[in-house]
Amino acid sequence: MGRGRKTLGRPLAIGVLVVSVTGVGLGAYWFQPWKLWQDETVREALPGVVAPTAPAAGVPSASPSPAPQPRTLAGGALISHEHATSGSVKLVRLPDGSHVVRLEDLDTSNGPDLRVWLTDAPVKEGRAGWHVFDDGAYVSLGKLKGNKGSQNYAVPADVDPSRYTSVSIWCDRFDVSFGAAELARA
Repeated sequence: MGRGRKTLGRPLAIGVLVVSVTGVGLGAYWFQPWKLWQDETVREALPGVVAPTAPAAGVPSASPSPAPQPRTLAGGALISHEHATSGSVKLVRLPDGSHVVRLEDLDTSNGPDLRVWLTDAPVKEGRAGWHVFDDGAYVSLGKLKGNKGSQNYAVPADVDPSRYTSVSIWCDRFDVSFGAAELARA
């Protein structure tokens, strides 16, 4: 009888070990804690900036008209939510009529499944602002390219950017804002 318990205990112990290892592996994949120590810096120039060109040698110069430049329509400073976040956000109309959301001097934590959202939600400080951005209208502009630096996110052509009043660095995996900025119209 003592022998039966011993053989029954071994499969149970192996089963508990397998379930535990699987649980730890899935938890690590889900939370991705290593990203807290990994920074990714992105330094993108603002698209559509056209440098003036000099006339060709020997060609008489008429007064050149300045090339159209990007125009900032709205902007604001990022505030912290779930993670310390700083930098600024601009909504910019490019010379071709398209729009981009530009993050400048961004500094936030890295995390799993971070997105840049253009939203109609009000920006609230503290814990009150962590979960408001998926309550109303929002447009995901794509995955966050890096948790540090300056980067651009194209606004889809069928989206009217004047309908949106804020930008959030949104963790889609945990439905929480890392940081956000109110877009004050220029």
